Amino acid sequence: MVRKFIKEGVSQLAIARPEESKSELVFKHPDDTIPMKARLTVDADDVALFFRDGQLAGRFPAGRHVLDSDSIPFLGQLIDRLTDGNVFRAQVFFVTLRHQTGIKFGGRIGKMRDPESGLATELMVHGTFSLRVEHPDAMLTSLSGMGKFQADGFNSWFVEQVLKVIRDVLAELVVKESWPLLNVTSGAYTREVEVAVLEGVREYVQDYGIEVPRLGNFHVGINKKDEKRLEDFYEKAAYIRMAGGLDGYNQLAQADMKRGAAKGLAKGGGSGGSTLLDGAGLGLGFQLGNQLTGGPQGGPGQSGVNLPGDNSAAGSPAPQTTGVQCGACGATVSPGKFCSECGHSLAQKKFCSECGSQVSGKFCSDCGTPAS
Repeated sequence: MVRKFIKEGVSQLAIARPEESKSELVFKHPDDTIPMKARLTVDADDVALFFRDGQLAGRFPAGRHVLDSDSIPFLGQLIDRLTDGNVFRAQVFFVTLRHQTGIKFGGRIGKMRDPESGLATELMVHGTFSLRVEHPDAMLTSLSGMGKFQADGFNSWFVEQVLKVIRDVLAELVVKESWPLLNVTSGAYTREVEVAVLEGVREYVQDYGIEVPRLGNFHVGINKKDEKRLEDFYEKAAYIRMAGGLDGYNQLAQADMKRGAAKGLAKGGGSGGSTLLDGAGLGLGFQLGNQLTGGPQGGPGQSGVNLPGDNSAAGSPAPQTTGVQCGACGATVSPGKFCSECGHSLAQKKFCSECGSQVSGKFCSDCGTPAS
């Protein structure tokens, strides 16, 4: 009865990938029992692989095939002898050969130190990548274990491999090339990072018969708090360069603070509104000075960090403190209340509370504001 059913029903049996599984990388035919002369349909972007006892027996390219051992020799080793040669015993896998695009990835890279500022920042990355199966039999035996292939499980595994390579590659590039992290996050080095990442991924997954042709929407980001710290640092560093160094910057910051205080008092406030170069900016000026000239953070004669945009040689001597000139005897002496040469009073310079210019009389010669 069974034999009669097999002989009469064999011509009606069709083996193909179901429509609902078209988007899956691998589909496994649910039945390992395949009647002789069954019809096999392989889509244009698929390949069908026949396995027996964990070993590849043969493959079928795209097209329609009649499974007959007389015309397809390798099927002979799959015949179940208990059925008088009417049934094959094999596992059938359909593997997609087209590009799988839009696979999302994202996560933490970890803490990295910005080469120019020396500040530690938290980096993140996200984007998409595409993959293509180059050797379906190698992928099946190494990844699926000849069991039921789970697409979600494969994607999770593969995304972790991509992230691992990105972490290693990005850390190496930033350190070796001394890339400022704000330039990395701006996309200035996206192409270089992508090429290096793809090369690293290729070496890691080529044994699995898989290739990653490209990354898409690749973006490296910084934690918002850390990004603000870096931006503030570079802004203050730019003001220091514009002011001609730390001495000029600190004088500018002090005048700016006095101007803010005067405006606050005029409005009835206690300490004035915030200004562009506020006390925090002055403090950062001293902090940068310590880092650049070997102060408390770097130790005597050491340079803790390079000022962004400063091309001077590392380890250059710290600027000497300038003296003041006595108005009575003309000698240059150390700052203080009285001249160390003649004892004459050293009058402190005054700055206009409105425009910040130096004032030598009762009124500012630039804007006419009364001297405070």
